[in-house]
Amino acid sequence: MDLTVLLFLFQDGVINGAVYALVALALVLVFAVTRVILVSQGEFVAFAALTVSALENGRAPGTIWLLITMGLLAAASEIVLFRKDLGIGRLCRIAAFDIALPVGLAFLTWTVAPLKLGTFANSVVAILLILPMGSMLYRIAFQPIATASVLVLLIAAFGVHFSLMGVGLLFFGPEGVGTTPFSAESFSLGTLVVSAQSILVVCVTLIALSVFAGFFNWTIFGKALRASASNRVGARLSGIPVELAGQAAFTIAAGLGAVSGVLVGPLTTMYYDSGFLIGLKGFVAAILGGLVSFPLTVIAALVVGFAESMFSFWASSFKEVLVFSLIVPILLWRSLYSTSGGHG
Repeated sequence: MDLTVLLFLFQDGVINGAVYALVALALVLVFAVTRVILVSQGEFVAFAALTVSALENGRAPGTIWLLITMGLLAAASEIVLFRKDLGIGRLCRIAAFDIALPVGLAFLTWTVAPLKLGTFANSVVAILLILPMGSMLYRIAFQPIATASVLVLLIAAFGVHFSLMGVGLLFFGPEGVGTTPFSAESFSLGTLVVSAQSILVVCVTLIALSVFAGFFNWTIFGKALRASASNRVGARLSGIPVELAGQAAFTIAAGLGAVSGVLVGPLTTMYYDSGFLIGLKGFVAAILGGLVSFPLTVIAALVVGFAESMFSFWASSFKEVLVFSLIVPILLWRSLYSTSGGHG
């Protein structure tokens, strides 16, 4: 392997790691606040890319029907769950966020889809369609069992994942798609050619990470989420609505997934089930980061991206297996550490 090949592999690793960082941060956030390992995080990524592709072709994406369906299910779930405490305020919120918002976004999408407004506008519409799905998903599948064990929540998460894969096939079809990059420009750095899309991926990821850090360190709402993650009972006793914290965590996760999707769409072919592998690699990074530390998670995501790039060069047939095997030493170490700590 010469230096040029190594530089190209490093570039691919950084780009992939940037995408995995966004996915892994969402997984860590959701797990910290709700104890849910969000297996379906990758679906937000895939659905965003597929939505942009449909809009580029002048078609209304199946995302609108998925959003409306999820809105109706979320409304029904909340009505059943809070049937003994249904007030005018709650009913108005359900009508506004679960019915009026999806329908309004659907009409917006139907209006702009034939206009082919360009990559940026299509990406904004895709993010707007994906963003509310986070809160809806939490209220449909996880809010009713919020106090269950982590194992039960994990089983529910896998059920949600397979359900979303099924509706993804229904609404988007089996065809693979690619999207138009934000810029077709490329730059030469010696023997290395860097595309503007790759630079954009890294820059947007850095901006998102900065906003993420600022949100949790300097805003009241972010501090409330951190409190919910640290101690759910204490947060509830302090007046923090833990249910809203869960919805907020899932909404942020959906937003990060949507941003990842519009960034990665021009770089690879996306299918309705492509999100599964992306989500799993983000999960590997989250595990390497301990499922608690956001900075360590970002570093771990870059390690996963670079490892994947190297494995693709040396043993492409076993690339996925080798990437997933990265968590084995960490799990063994944590198991031995907890065992020795328990006897200490």
